[in-house]
This record gives sequence, structure tokens and C-alpha cells, in this order.
Amino acid sequence: MRRRVCQQGNCDRIYARPDTRLRPGIGSYRGFRLTGGVPQQRLVVPRGTVSLLIGFGGELRVGHPGRHGDTAPADSRHRSVVSGLHSRARVIGHAGDLQGVEITLAPWAAHRLLGDTALGELADTVTDPAEVLGPRFRRLGEALEAAPEWQERFAILDRALLGWTAAAGASRTPSAPVLNAWDTLTRTAGTIRISELAARTGWGLKHLETRFREQIGLTPKRLARVLRLNRAIRMLSAGSRPSDAALACGLYDQSHLTREFKAMTGMPPGRFLAARANTSVWMAG
Repeated sequence: MRRRVCQQGNCDRIYARPDTRLRPGIGSYRGFRLTGGVPQQRLVVPRGTVSLLIGFGGELRVGHPGRHGDTAPADSRHRSVVSGLHSRARVIGHAGDLQGVEITLAPWAAHRLLGDTALGELADTVTDPAEVLGPRFRRLGEALEAAPEWQERFAILDRALLGWTAAAGASRTPSAPVLNAWDTLTRTAGTIRISELAARTGWGLKHLETRFREQIGLTPKRLARVLRLNRAIRMLSAGSRPSDAALACGLYDQSHLTREFKAMTGMPPGRFLAARANTSVWMAG
């Protein structure tokens, strides 16, 4: 477990790795405590992961970036959220006081843990986790809030997630072709042709799309766009020219790159990077 306190002293972040039996499907636990009453916001890029955020106090406000990098009015307000895969950037903010823990899950791990909910139902949405997980989520949230120390909270998370995994059993394990297709898409950063991906599974394209949407959340084509966007952001942030980033990400040219940025973030690359730099990153991820 490691802790980071921001320079202003009004935010505390605590990181821990889950039990080895939960890896690699579940990423680090990220606890946070924000005080001081200063409103903050975070620009959330579409990513190939599912997020479960359990709040102990305060309220999250979820909206979308405006055309010029400004924040549109909040679409919804939540104490805790489960967020499926999404293909458009979001802005998540709060009024200045917030406490909770965030868990990042690979989609195939989320498929195993989230009961009978098809991940396609969670795509491009934020949902109250109690609607998906029922009473077991309420019990977990109450136990986490009552725990006096973060080390105990992370131990509670381990026990709960191990129990949910065991209860799911083999019936909630994604099929091997879906897992192989997921691995290939992420390994190639979305640059493989979807027709070739389907051929590797031995399934027809329509069947792959249906199973992938159920067990991952997006179709392979939509996930590939998200993965290419993430690679482009990494390259541009590191100083690559837009034309070079476009070609490396399997896009036709710089104009194609700009269209993809506008479709998924609402802004061209330069404006997006400036907006991202101007939002307060109050949680890791």
C-alpha cells in the first residue's frame, strides 16, 4: 500500500494491489479523500476498462466536454457508479468533498463479477452499482465506510471480490474466442482488421459482434476505435506529430485522426490536449 498527499494538503490518495487471485483482471485499488470545498473535475477518456467507484460521502457529477473544452452541465449525479466501456469522453466532477475507492476491471473480469447483467447494457452509461449488484453492493459499501483504516478497507474488498468470483463460477467465464479476440485487439492497439479478427475465432462477423458486445460491452469495431484513440493520445502527449500518430494508429491521415478525436472527445486533438491539461486530475487512471 502506498499513499500520496497533494501539495495543497486537501487530497489523499491511497493505492494497493488486489489479492493475486484477482489479477490480472482487477487493477489497483485506488482510495481517495478530498476535502476543502474546492470544486474539481476530471476529463475521462474512453478506455477499454470498466470502472466501479464506491463512494463514502459526497456526490459525483457526470457530464460531457463542450465544443471548446468547457464542461457541459452535469447529466447525472451519483454517490457511487459503475461505468461500462464508453466511446465518448466524460467529465466527472464534485463539489469539493469526496471520499471513496475506485476499482478498474478488465471487461472480461467485469463480465464474471457483475451477475447477469450483459456488459452491452452498461456501455456508454453510468449506473448505480446497487442496480447491477443488488444487496451485496450495499453490504460492501457499508462495510467499507465503517472500516477505520484503508488497509482494512482493501482487505474487505479482497474478500468481497473473491467471494463474488467464486459465486459466479464457470458459467460467467467469457468464452475462449472472445478472450482471444480481446487479447488480440488490445495487443495490436486496435489496428487489426475486424474481418481478420473474426476469421481467427472461427466465427462469423455477426456472431463475434453479438458475443463480444455481451461479454465485453462494445463491438470489436467500436473497441478498436477506443484503443486507437488511447494510443494516439499517448503518442501526441509524448510529442509525436499528428500525421505520424495517425499512421501508427492505423488511420488514413491526420484528417482521419482529427475526425476520430472530434467523434469521441468532442474536440480536435490540440484542443483536447489543452482541455485535458486544464482539468484537475483528482483521481488516478
